[in-house]
Amino acid sequence: MTRIVIIGGGPGGYEAALVAAQLGAEVTVVDRDGLGGASVLTDCVPSKTLIATAEVMTSFDSSHEELGIEIDHDGDGIGDEVRGIGVDLGVVNRRVKRLALAQSHDITSSVKRAGVSVLRGRGRLLPGQAPDGTRRVAVEESGGGRRELVADGVLVATGGHPREIPDARPDGERILNWTQVYDLAELPEELVVVGSGVTGAEFAGAYQALGSRVTLVSSRDRVLPGEDPDAAAVLEDVFRRRGMNVLSRSRAASVKRVGDRVEITLSDGRTVSGTHCLMAVGAVPNTSDMGLEEAGVKLADSGHVCVDRVSRTSAPGVYAAGDCTGVFALASVAAMQGRIAMYHFLGDAVAPLDLKTVSGNIFTDPEIATVGYSQQDVDEGRIDARVVKLPLLRNPRAKMQGVRDGFVKLFARPGTGIVVGGVVVSPRASELIHPIAIAVDNSLTVEQIAKTFTVYPSLSGTIAEAARQFHTRKIAEAQ
Repeated sequence: MTRIVIIGGGPGGYEAALVAAQLGAEVTVVDRDGLGGASVLTDCVPSKTLIATAEVMTSFDSSHEELGIEIDHDGDGIGDEVRGIGVDLGVVNRRVKRLALAQSHDITSSVKRAGVSVLRGRGRLLPGQAPDGTRRVAVEESGGGRRELVADGVLVATGGHPREIPDARPDGERILNWTQVYDLAELPEELVVVGSGVTGAEFAGAYQALGSRVTLVSSRDRVLPGEDPDAAAVLEDVFRRRGMNVLSRSRAASVKRVGDRVEITLSDGRTVSGTHCLMAVGAVPNTSDMGLEEAGVKLADSGHVCVDRVSRTSAPGVYAAGDCTGVFALASVAAMQGRIAMYHFLGDAVAPLDLKTVSGNIFTDPEIATVGYSQQDVDEGRIDARVVKLPLLRNPRAKMQGVRDGFVKLFARPGTGIVVGGVVVSPRASELIHPIAIAVDNSLTVEQIAKTFTVYPSLSGTIAEAARQFHTRKIAEAQ
């Protein structure tokens, strides 16, 4: 029986374990913190649970008057002019932790039911490869023991951790990283978020909705500098309109506590003050002190494991998946990398990873979902594609729900009309992107999308309408 050792129990690790067990391998997962990894315990599941509460708050605040909803605040009549709802952050965070642990428990149960052995501890790849091609993994068990595992194949799926600025070390009380916010018992009165990437934008929007006064410090010209510029512009406008203080082209140099407050010094000498500071300045791969380079695994200058499209590293019999590879920091990509690695190593049919079919979502309000080629790819000539963008403001369902912000954008090849990408900015964009992702993955045309029935009224109707616009433009050009 083929022996597989997986170091790390996040989406890349546990999904790989399930595939390998299904294909008849003897599988051991070495995990330090609990199956599900950071995605389940400190990142995706917790943050999106927090955001779920924020969504309710935002939906009420932004549309209750238009929809005719009134609240009796003091029992003497309807319609007093006060925000009618608040949040108990202690209750929210207890729910966050409870759901994260429950999800980790469910994953552990399913993995063990599949026949996978789980070792709690830290794994380290030992140098050298035996004549029979096997590898050895040293495990420092959480209980204090140490053992060595022999493996025919090894998968490294160790994820990453928050990057720190030397002069802005988190203390877990006033200066926080995104793994520490769930220990807060009370809502921060004034929260300064340093970093305007996906993590920073999500937390800034969520805490603004929960009731904090938020300042977002962005070192770039706009929030979400790596995303679709039209989508980023919509989100930044929404942030500012809701009262967020967005500081663009402002790089944080240091953060220090001053009594019960924090003071953030910017690189140009300005200072920003708040009751709390959240550092969201990227992540670092968990690849140090693992014996990887000694075992022949090539690392990038950033510390990420170099892999090919079937998750192979430079060391025979060693694969890698997830955030430690730096390929795409998405749980779905990590899971796919892990599955592909096991299919490939165990000789099953497999298609190499295709990043142009990956759909991703930013859980702000509104959400931003993308798939395939981007506006930047079109603008810089990496692909010849036509673009149609339709605002949600004209969608009847959006009008009924009081939705004002957002759009649908499609990218399609000229001539053939094959859909190569798309952007959706709307409530639940994470759900609306799926039909566009299906089109991209299966090389469907705008004509096929346009001729497919949609429910009326529905937000998805704008996707079909955008596809029909390509046909209208084609006729206009022909004339």
